[in-house]
Amino acid sequence: QVQLVESGGGLARPGGSLRLSCAASGIIFSRNDMAWYRQAPGKERELVAGITNRGITNYADSVKGRFTISRDNAKSTVYLQMNSLKPEDTAVYYCNARHAPVVEAVYNYWGQGTQVTVSS
Repeated sequence: QVQLVESGGGLARPGGSLRLSCAASGIIFSRNDMAWYRQAPGKERELVAGITNRGITNYADSVKGRFTISRDNAKSTVYLQMNSLKPEDTAVYYCNARHAPVVEAVYNYWGQGTQVTVSS
C-alpha cells in the first residue's frame, strides 16, 4: 500500500522556522516527482514547492527565498524547510508524489496533511 506520512507541522511565531518531512513507502521513490501543496480555509489548494525525480526545484513566488524543498532518495523522504514564516503561510500542508510512466497511466498520491500555524 502507498503511504505518505508527514511530520513537523505545528505552531511557529512570525519570523520563525519549521521543517516538514514526508516519508514515502509503497512507491519507487526515485522515479517520482515530489511536491508540497497547501490549503487555507476557504482558499484553493496551491503548489508551494516541487522537486522532480532529477532534483530540479520550483517554488511559488510567495515562498521563493524563504522555503527550500529537498529530497533524500536513500530515505524515501522529501523535506520542506520553511524560514522567515509569515501569518499568510498558515495552512494545511500536503505531500504529493507523482509518476507518469505513460500518458494513459498517471499516478498521484497524497499525504493526510499537517497543520502549520504562524501566529504571535
